[in-house]
Amino acid sequence: MFTVLLTTGLMLFFFYSRKRIVAEQLSKIEMQLNNQKDVLKAIISTQEEERQRIAQDMHDAISSKLNLVSLTTNLLIEDDRHSEDQLTSLNHILNITTNILESARRIAHDLLPPVLDKFGLQVALEELVEDFLKTNKVQIHHTIQDLPDISLDDSLHIFRIVQELFNNAIRHGGASQVNIEMKNLNPGFELIFRDNGVGFNTERTEKISGIGLQNIESRAAILKATLGIYSKIGEGSTFEIKSIKDEQ
Repeated sequence: MFTVLLTTGLMLFFFYSRKRIVAEQLSKIEMQLNNQKDVLKAIISTQEEERQRIAQDMHDAISSKLNLVSLTTNLLIEDDRHSEDQLTSLNHILNITTNILESARRIAHDLLPPVLDKFGLQVALEELVEDFLKTNKVQIHHTIQDLPDISLDDSLHIFRIVQELFNNAIRHGGASQVNIEMKNLNPGFELIFRDNGVGFNTERTEKISGIGLQNIESRAAILKATLGIYSKIGEGSTFEIKSIKDEQ
């Protein structure tokens, strides 16, 4: 009887000791994950601040001066004392300046979309779709619902995710068709992005990390959203991002 009690006691002791060790290990892992999330948030926040600074510098130091060059060139063109060769050169300068201004505007827009702050996520995403339609031979079908409960910070993360998905699908995946659907789950949202690009093997993490998945994963984690990735070589890709926030 004593042997049975002793054996039972030892088994219980080892069981609860093991349980405590496992609980401590899980606690350490959770702390490490939380620290990683904090580091990711800090990195992404720094990236956005740097983008904002560069966009502002482009506006102040480049675009404003190019506008001055354009205005001066227009004034010179209106002067009828110039020869035909001089007018040709001035028009050439004006065309180059106009193209550079457009490129600077597009880069600044990609760095910091002003429409997001002024008009919200829905308008910003619709403008992003229009920009890709203008500059790429691609068909884009989109259904984007208004998301009134999404904060500006979360809206920026969603915008960056969609921006990254478009870049991956069109420029890297060679997609000719894209379908994007944005739903308001009230509270929360669901984003579904499909393309008919070259696709990739989701089991080869070194491959998919090379097409910007880490950036998407990081922002999805900050949004506390689930990320589902479905893709096969030659069959395109589907990304499903879902966030259901607890109601207050």
